[in-house]
This record gives sequence, C-alpha cells and structure tokens, in this order.
Amino acid sequence: MSPKYAVIFERAKSNWAAYVPDLPGCITTGRTLAETERNIREAIQGHLQTLRDFGEPAPQPTSLAKEIEIPAPARQSVYNQP
Repeated sequence: MSPKYAVIFERAKSNWAAYVPDLPGCITTGRTLAETERNIREAIQGHLQTLRDFGEPAPQPTSLAKEIEIPAPARQSVYNQP
C-alpha cells in the first residue's frame, strides 16, 4: 500500500497554498484548489524521489489533519443580560 501524507491547504487572497507537515520544505501554490492539489502531488513525488536519489529514507507519514467544528457562541438576548 502506498503511504498517504497529510496535506494542509490554505486559501490566500488570490491563490491557494499547500504543504506537507511530514515532508519539511514540500510546499506549493496554485490559482485554484484543484491546481494546488495537482501541484502538491507532483511536489510530494519529486520530494520523495530526491530523498531516494540521495540515499535518504522517505519519512513515514505521522501527521493527521482533521477539521474540528467549533459551535458558534449562543447569542445573548437583551433580556438575559445580568
């Protein structure tokens, strides 16, 4: 089975960026999320190939990215104020 690396995608003002926590320096950008995803796949493959070329082991994936939903605070009614 192929390793799966966590990728963090961040939206900027006019583009997207992505990085891989388990592969320091493995980053990319793109105009759209889809383009950035294609770019980060290529960046990961290139990063791992470079490690192999230099006789370095590929780091095992250890990071996990999850979305955590934070409920919005309840709006305070003017009648409930102290």
